[in-house]
Amino acid sequence: MNRSYFLPNITCMAMAMLLVTANPAMPADTDSLELAVKATFLYKFQFYITWPPRAFAAGTDPFNLCIVGDDPFGDLIDQAVNGQTAGGHRVAVRRLRAVSAADHCQMMYLATDDPQLARRELSAVGGLPVLTVTDAIDDDSAKGMINFVVADDRVRFEIDNAQAARNGLAVSSKLLGVALAVRTTP
Repeated sequence: MNRSYFLPNITCMAMAMLLVTANPAMPADTDSLELAVKATFLYKFQFYITWPPRAFAAGTDPFNLCIVGDDPFGDLIDQAVNGQTAGGHRVAVRRLRAVSAADHCQMMYLATDDPQLARRELSAVGGLPVLTVTDAIDDDSAKGMINFVVADDRVRFEIDNAQAARNGLAVSSKLLGVALAVRTTP
């Protein structure tokens, strides 16, 4: 076994476990810790999703992780994806006020808790191979394919696998297995 590979991965896994199991009720930098966990999840989701070939206009196009709305992450998301690739494509973070099909997002994080705004942005990429991620949306009609929730003082997520399939995305059973809830029917 290549130890140079093994040790950094153990370190990364240990750090991820600390982030995921951290108690958000801790007084200092609670929001920062929660945002760091979400930024890491956003980058890691791409390892468990299969996009159809039509998701990329050209073989050299970047993997666009689009933050739509007021970006809560700041440098956290840039640090999480710095120098990373997704399926052989360089990961690029794009910050947008609103999204359209012309933005060529492969993943879209909606930075809003307003269901009406979320529905509008989700409809802009409806039917496209874009992994949509929302944050703490309660209205099922305004949730993305992945919706962050805080449960038992941990950042968790729900997955709408039916919505992902309708948009041509395949979600790995490994990711489905760690989701708080999985929706499989329309």
